[in-house]
Amino acid sequence: MAGSAAIPCLRYRDAPAAITWLCNTFGFVEHLVVAEKDGSIAHAQLSLGTGMVMLGSVRNNDYGQLLRQPDENGGLGTQGIYLVVADVDAVHARALAAGATVVLPLKDEEYGGRGFTCRDPEGHLWSIGSYDPWA
Repeated sequence: MAGSAAIPCLRYRDAPAAITWLCNTFGFVEHLVVAEKDGSIAHAQLSLGTGMVMLGSVRNNDYGQLLRQPDENGGLGTQGIYLVVADVDAVHARALAAGATVVLPLKDEEYGGRGFTCRDPEGHLWSIGSYDPWA
């Protein structure tokens, strides 16, 4: 991909488990994973279609000090990620089976599409829907 792109970046306390969860639940594919000797993740890139998220283990470095995990913020998120998927109901079923906390139920939206919002096991906010703003 040439040109510009927006890529959300997340931090997880258990980044290896988060990678597995995101791939199994939402359908991400490991594009690049750089593990440290201690098992933490220095950097990971997960792709979903033409989209991507980057993530790594929580660290107490210059960048890490700029971030807080949801459980350090009263469970409130400071951002959310929207995933466009073809089969929202299938992703919803996988999310429930994987222990996601659904915070906005699965429904047909007035503006078109179908979707829901959930928290992953570490509390990050994900909205999943069939509405494609590019279409």
